[in-house]
Parts: sequence; C-alpha cells; structure tokens
Amino acid sequence: GIRRTHVLLAESLSAADMHSVVGPPEGDIHGHGTAMAGLALYGPLDTGLLAGADVTLQHRLESVKLLPDPGMPPHDPDSYGLVTAEAVAAPEAVSSRRRAYCMPITAPADRPGEPSLWSATVDALAAGTDVGRAEDGIELLGPPSPEAARLVIISAGNVDHPYEHDYRQKCDLSPIEDPAQAWNALAVGCFTALTDTPSDPSFAGWTAVAPGGDISPHSRTGVIAGGKPWPIKPDITMEGGNVLTNGAADFHHNHPLLSLRTTDLRSDTALGSANATSAATAQASRLAALAMATYPSYWPETIRALLVHSAEWTPIMRDEILAETGKEKRALLLKRYGWGVPDEMAVVSSSRNAVTMVVQDEFVPFTGDDYRMRNFRLHELPWPREVLADLGPDDVDLRVTLSYFIEPTAARRGWRRRYAYASHGLRFELRGPNEDTPTFVRRVNREAAREEEGDTSASSSTDHWMVGPNQRNKGSLHQDIWEGHGAELAATGGVLAVHAVGGWWKNNK
Repeated sequence: GIRRTHVLLAESLSAADMHSVVGPPEGDIHGHGTAMAGLALYGPLDTGLLAGADVTLQHRLESVKLLPDPGMPPHDPDSYGLVTAEAVAAPEAVSSRRRAYCMPITAPADRPGEPSLWSATVDALAAGTDVGRAEDGIELLGPPSPEAARLVIISAGNVDHPYEHDYRQKCDLSPIEDPAQAWNALAVGCFTALTDTPSDPSFAGWTAVAPGGDISPHSRTGVIAGGKPWPIKPDITMEGGNVLTNGAADFHHNHPLLSLRTTDLRSDTALGSANATSAATAQASRLAALAMATYPSYWPETIRALLVHSAEWTPIMRDEILAETGKEKRALLLKRYGWGVPDEMAVVSSSRNAVTMVVQDEFVPFTGDDYRMRNFRLHELPWPREVLADLGPDDVDLRVTLSYFIEPTAARRGWRRRYAYASHGLRFELRGPNEDTPTFVRRVNREAAREEEGDTSASSSTDHWMVGPNQRNKGSLHQDIWEGHGAELAATGGVLAVHAVGGWWKNNK
C-alpha cells in the first residue's frame, strides 16, 4: 500500500489505481510501500531537493497491496504464487497501460536458485500465461501470449542480521530469496557508493563497512544459490545504501546519511530514508518505466535486455572480475554483482558513444513432424568492417545481450531438471574469423544437438568471450562481452546466429 495523499505522490497515483488483494484498507500502514513509491517515481530525492528545478515525469504509479496487515491471517506459502497472480491482474482489469511490476517482497527459498511454485508462477505471468492452482504444481491457463507479456522486477532479498565486517562473505553466504530466481524476471541486488560518515559526535570513530562501488552489505547474492544449471542472479545492482561500524561488534544499518531520501508515511509532506534491495528494485523499476516511455514499441523482454545491456561494473567490481582468469570463477562473481549498475542516460539515450543495434524478432524454434528442424536467425551486424580492420591491434568490445521468455513446466516434477523446466532455450554465437557461413551454421547445429543430449561443455569459435557459453547459457537472459583486436573482430564478418535448443516443448511434442 501507499500513502496516496503525500504531496509528492498524489498527482501521480489516482484513487482508482489503488488496489488490494487482502481486503481494505488499500493504503499503507507500514511505510515500506510509500518509501518505495517515491523511489519508483523520482529516484533518490536528494538531487531534486538540492537542484530546485522542475522534474518532468513520464510515468505514473499504481499500487497493489499484497501482504495482510497485522492481525490478519498470513498467506499460506503455497499460495504466494496465486496471490501474486491476483495482484498482477488487479490493475490490468482497470487499465491497459504498459507497466513494469515492482515486487520488493521475498521469502526464504526452500532450494536456493531452483524453481519454486512462486517463481514458476512469476515465469508464467511474465510469458503472458495466467495460472491457477493444481495438485502437483500450477495450472497454465492457456498458451503464452506475447501481447500479454509482463516485465516483473524482483528484489534479491536482504541479508539477515547481524552484519559482519567480512561483508562480502556474509553476502555470498546469503542466497537470493524466492521468487528472485525466476528465469523471466529481472532480479535486482544492491551496491553502494555511499561512504560518508556522520558528523554527529556520537558516531566519532565509526566508518562505512563497504568501500564505494562494492556490493552493499545489505544484498543477498546468487553465489551459493543452487547448482550450475540455474540462471545467474541477480541480473543488475542499484544503490542500496551502506552500513556503519565502530570497528568492534556494533553496526548501524539504516543511518540516513548512508541511505536514500524518499517519501515517508508519517505525513503528507514527510521525507524519510530507505535502503537495501527493496530500494534498489524500486529504482530499477523506475528505469524500466523510463525506457518504456522512451521506446514505446519495445517488448518487455527488450526492456529487460536494455537495462542489463546498459549496466557497467564499477571499478571495484571490474577489478574483482577481471582478476579471475577462469570463466567459471568470473561467473561466480557475476552472481554477486550481476552485470553491474545501469546508467539512466545510457538506458534512454545511448550516451556512452557506443553503437547499439536492437533486434526484436519472433520465430518458431522447431519445425517438422519430429521437431528436429532447428530454426535460425542470422544477423549481419552493420559495422564498418574496414574501420575495424584498420584498428589493427587496438582493443574493441562487442557486448551481446539476448533476452526472451520461457514457459515453465506446469508440474513440479520437472523443476529440478534444467531441460524439463523451460519450454525451450535460445542461444547466440558469433561466426569464427576463418569460417564461412555454411560451416558456421553446421557448427552451431552440432553444438545445439550436443547440448540437448546433456553435454554441458559448449564450445565457441573463440576464447575472446568474457564468460563463455558454458556460463552464459543459463536462464532466459544471456549476455557476454567479446574482447579483442579490431582486426580480429572484423574477420568474423559480424555474422551472429540466434538459434534454439530444446526444452519440454520439443520433448513433449
């Protein structure tokens, strides 16, 4: 719920857009929703308060109260998914607006990293499939509908108290919570750039736990969340604040100086502070809404890709990742940092002086009576080949992001097996420097068949990829960065294949 009458929220949240799936009142009595609303609408208020300039909004708010108030019976954990589906449907029944669903609510996972009843429901909702209850899992009410696809943004969850000086270990040993492991969702962890210490004499000698640019001490990670087959989560990180310590056993986890300014429940003009992965998720949802307003023709899958594609590691993150030479160890660090921190200007204006080619496409992954005909898309990147070749030994980067939504298996029995959970998979590969296109297509077909047979040692035409296919080919969002000389990249011809691998759609005929 949200305090709708707050002066900074009232004009952006209509009474008709206040919903509840747990009965009245629709408003906020905890403060969490009101704080998230300010961040989702404006981002951190500090900049606007200091600038004193007009703020032009391109999006508005809706609110769905999901959790029962104190004194009301709690939800049965087995019903979390169905309650979420009801909450998703509430605003859709009133308006056909395009929207990003911000869900900074999580619960401990039974099997960290693996699909659950809740995360499978999120995957189905994202793919445009409504769900119902079934004895052995969930019931998918009809096939996926691209027109009904949804972008769901979920927090990775916060570490439990007490905090520790070895904050990285604490974060890495705190697995992401349910349902942030959902394949189709955008999972958000948090980093921090806030390191100032209070001038209050009572905090003399206190310091920030994490250095600027590192993971926030509040953030859970995917480092120990499940085995190798499951997606790399979180996908991105946003500012979530820092923690103060006196160097001994005392910690202060929510000091305003190391938190984010936002709207507060106490009155219609009150400001307060928020932090941790909820605050990060609200900010990511705002970026998604800005991207939807800037690019109205983009699909939910594309908006998700855009946020991840525009993310950059901070210097501390990059140094940690590049210090590892093994791709598997690099992937482990991705499960701490995600692909970094998305930049607002890069999301809405490609401000990094990097050419970005966006392709939205759909195709049937398999055809033929026996579903053995594998469909391809070959994209020839429109780059100036001669200019790349002239760069010679100068380094260039090529970042590729592939985002799509899978349909989850309805029955729980397939949820512990990678190839039985998802309806299908997509992969990308770059043509090798010395390959012609027919040879390239044969190689990709061969590798895809091997993967379907359970061979997880995917190969590539090059070792220039930062994490490589063995690590990136998980979940339904794949990203990698090709690093090398311009002349080497020019020799590939810029031919990129997107192709399918089988899941339960193919196996079940």
